Amino acid sequence: MQKLIGLIMVLGCVVGGYLMSGGNLASFWQPGELIIILGAGAGAMVIANPKHVLKSMWSQTKAAVSKDEQNAEFQRQLLMLMYELLELVQDGGLKALDEHIDVPDNSVLFKKYPLILKDKGFITFISDNFRLMAMGKINEHEMEGLLEAEIEAVEDELLVPSRSLQRTAEAMPGFGICAAVLGIIITMQSIDGSIALIGLKVAAALVGTFLGVFFCYCLMDPLANAMEQCMRKRMTIFFCIRTVLVNHIAGKPTLLAVDAGRKMLSLESKPTFATLDSWVNAMGENPE
Repeated sequence: MQKLIGLIMVLGCVVGGYLMSGGNLASFWQPGELIIILGAGAGAMVIANPKHVLKSMWSQTKAAVSKDEQNAEFQRQLLMLMYELLELVQDGGLKALDEHIDVPDNSVLFKKYPLILKDKGFITFISDNFRLMAMGKINEHEMEGLLEAEIEAVEDELLVPSRSLQRTAEAMPGFGICAAVLGIIITMQSIDGSIALIGLKVAAALVGTFLGVFFCYCLMDPLANAMEQCMRKRMTIFFCIRTVLVNHIAGKPTLLAVDAGRKMLSLESKPTFATLDSWVNAMGENPE
């Protein structure tokens, strides 16, 4: 909803200000200019990015403009899942997790937390690193180093689509100038026409410059920024999981290990320690 309000504000102010100045909206309808600018931008993205980045760009765009899925309930499910997994380790050792981490989709434990289960990226990260812990003795410093390297690689991968979109956005004014120059070329071919005709063609050419700047600064660049923020918020989940695992290996009690991870979550919906403690107590009172 907030993104929609922002879009309405942008369009309302730009178009409204133009109309207040005596402009005519019909002047904006220049199909040739739109094809040149949008077609060149889309083609540039296809040339510059592999297929999987283009797919990620589309999925991240949808994530940026849709309802935030990493809300307070998502964070609750994450922390409680990590708590239950560590409690299983405390009671039966890492072997007790085999039935859960081998096929998480069939795990009764993971099914209790559907918001986490449906996100394959987080599930894979959790399962793989519990397997790593089960394969052999590893201390907290080694584990932290491995997880930091993995998270850095994940972060770089997740930020590629937004950075690519931002670079394309920066090129849009150039594509607009390209369309405008082509419009001027057409105008010069009609130089022997009337002043009114020449003025009309020059105005049509200048629309290309306007559209390039508009697409860049009013649409694509803000969208790229929203995508980056969305992915950085996603990264806080990986930081949370990493911190929980490292503190567990360091020998911290389960609640303290999970609380250390809690501190890595996004501030806007991060639960307090008292809230986390109440969730743990409620789970103990109502075991499933």
